[in-house]
Amino acid sequence: MKIIRNIFIFILIILIVLVSIVTYKGYTLYTDAVSKISIEDKIKEIQSDENYVKLDDISKDFQNAVVSVEDRRFYKHSGFDFISFCRAMAYNLFEGKLGQGGSTISQQLARNMYFTQEKNYSRKIAELFVVYKLEKDYSKDDILELYINTIYFGDGYYGIKEASNGYFSKEPNELNLYESSLLAGIPNAPSVYALTNNPDLAEQRRQHVLDTMVREGILTEEQANEVRNVTE
Repeated sequence: MKIIRNIFIFILIILIVLVSIVTYKGYTLYTDAVSKISIEDKIKEIQSDENYVKLDDISKDFQNAVVSVEDRRFYKHSGFDFISFCRAMAYNLFEGKLGQGGSTISQQLARNMYFTQEKNYSRKIAELFVVYKLEKDYSKDDILELYINTIYFGDGYYGIKEASNGYFSKEPNELNLYESSLLAGIPNAPSVYALTNNPDLAEQRRQHVLDTMVREGILTEEQANEVRNVTE
C-alpha cells in the first residue's frame, strides 16, 4: 500500500513539474507576442483594414451558423470551454496525438492575432493569457466580430468580406442561409472545405452546419430542410 502511495505521489510531482514547465513556456510565448504589439494595438490594426466589417453588417444567419458549429457555448463561457476541452483531451489520449484542441472562438481569435497553427500545449497556454484579456476588456459581440474578420476561408480569402465577395459576389449582410451555412463550415479546415478545392466535401460540411443549427434550436427541421437540397 505504501509503495502504491509513493508511486502516486511521484507521478503527481512529475505532472506538477510538467504543467509548470508548459505554463511557463506558454506565458513566455504570450509576453513575447504582446511585447511586440499590445492586444489593444493589434485589435486597432485589425479594425483598420479596409475589408473590416462591423457585426451589424454581417448576415445574422452567418453569425448563428458560425457560433453553432465552432463554439455553441460561446455566449455562456468566459473564453475557455471546459466541457469541449475535456472531450478533446479524451479524443487526443485515445488517438495518441494532439488532433483536437476544443478551442473556443476566443481562443481561435487569440491564435489568429498572435500565434501559428502549430499544435502544442505551450501555444494553447499562451492563447489563454490573450483570451483572459479579450474576455475582460471586450464584449462577446466584439470578440465575435473580430473573429469573423480574421478567419481564413480558403482560396486566399481572409475575413467574411473577402469570402462573401469572392465566393458569391455579395456583401456580408446579403448572405442567405444557404451561403451562410456553406461559409461557416470552411474555417474548420480551409484547405479541405474551400469551395474551389472540394465542393463535395464543402457540401457535406454545410449539411453538418445545418444539423448543428437544428440541434441548437436556431433552426427548425423544416427551415433547415428548405435549404438542405439547394444547389447554386
